[in-house]
Amino acid sequence: MSDDHGARRREQAIAAYGVVDAPPRRELSALVDLAAQVAGVPFAAVNLLDAESQHAIATRGFPPERMPIEESMCRRVVESGRPVMVEDASRDARWSDSPWTTGERADVRFYGSHPLTTPAGVVIGTLCVYDDETHEVTPEAAKGLAQLADRVVDVLELELASRRLSEANARLSTSNERLAHFAGQVSHDLKNPLTSVSLSLETLELDVTEPDQADTVARARRGVDRMTGLINNLLEFASQGDAPGDAVVDLDAELSSALDDLAGRVARERVQVGPLPRVRGDAAQLRSVLMNLVDNAAKFVDDGEAPEIEVDSRPLDGHHRIEVRDRSRGIPPDKRERVFAPLARLDKSVEGSGIGLATCRRIVEAHGGTMGVDGREGGGSVFWFELPDAGDDEPATDPRDG
Repeated sequence: MSDDHGARRREQAIAAYGVVDAPPRRELSALVDLAAQVAGVPFAAVNLLDAESQHAIATRGFPPERMPIEESMCRRVVESGRPVMVEDASRDARWSDSPWTTGERADVRFYGSHPLTTPAGVVIGTLCVYDDETHEVTPEAAKGLAQLADRVVDVLELELASRRLSEANARLSTSNERLAHFAGQVSHDLKNPLTSVSLSLETLELDVTEPDQADTVARARRGVDRMTGLINNLLEFASQGDAPGDAVVDLDAELSSALDDLAGRVARERVQVGPLPRVRGDAAQLRSVLMNLVDNAAKFVDDGEAPEIEVDSRPLDGHHRIEVRDRSRGIPPDKRERVFAPLARLDKSVEGSGIGLATCRRIVEAHGGTMGVDGREGGGSVFWFELPDAGDDEPATDPRDG
């Protein structure tokens, strides 16, 4: 491959990530901080190199900047694709005349740099650490820098996949079928780098003992957990809607199991339960509908107030109507249909992804039913869904089978 072709591939990859000349990403800044701590140095940076410039997109110890490629110490690492770590760069022939070691720009002595390689094999830059004092080169520091360099690429890949998801979602209608198709397409791109990040952070948690390092890792783990929850909810939404089966399901038993699962968040004594019917379908899916509706009823109460939840049913012509009634903040009439749209969140003061109710409606519709929400007299909401009667006296499924 020619140098020109390699440079074009590098520039295309850097442009796709969209981080040059943008505010430093919080996740990248956390990784840079951690790299400096692992190496025991005051300075660290994520550098991306195009044909003309080196762009420091996240830094520790100095402000992000752009410099001519000719002045970059990391250029040799990008060109060779091999990591380096030297005790004193000023005594190394590769950098002895660099303005970074001669005092013209800085007095770099200890220097470590690891290439950032995309999944396509393109080296786009480096994660580097340095100090104006010499340090012993240790295998532990080299290993830590390599692991964190891989995590930098994972973060870039995650943001790229997330941005593509957002851009495509803006172009697509919010119909269940089209969103489900798209979620299935991007799930692989989102989950692979996220899994790598999670595994590496678990390893770092075992090794890190310094409070500052532990706090940095903990912040990174919280970000991973939030992204994992969003992805899992998107994939769950995408997986629902197929034919659910024809087993007889005892909703009384499924609600009891759901309340057991919610015991840490919703006290059972706060939920008044009336008799629920038997219906046909998938026990686990219908249990998740009941769990989601009860959990929502408990979450959306005013601060300091205890939830008041009622779950009951009544027969209709060939159907059963199941209602979950609460005394929450309520939903304005003009926004009641919107709560069932994928990714819609009317109240951002409560944690969530906006996928739960969209998934619930998909499940109910796959069971041949309908779902909606009404206001409740005296304040609150009534979430309801209607399902066909089971139609016979076959034994119901055991909730433990789901």
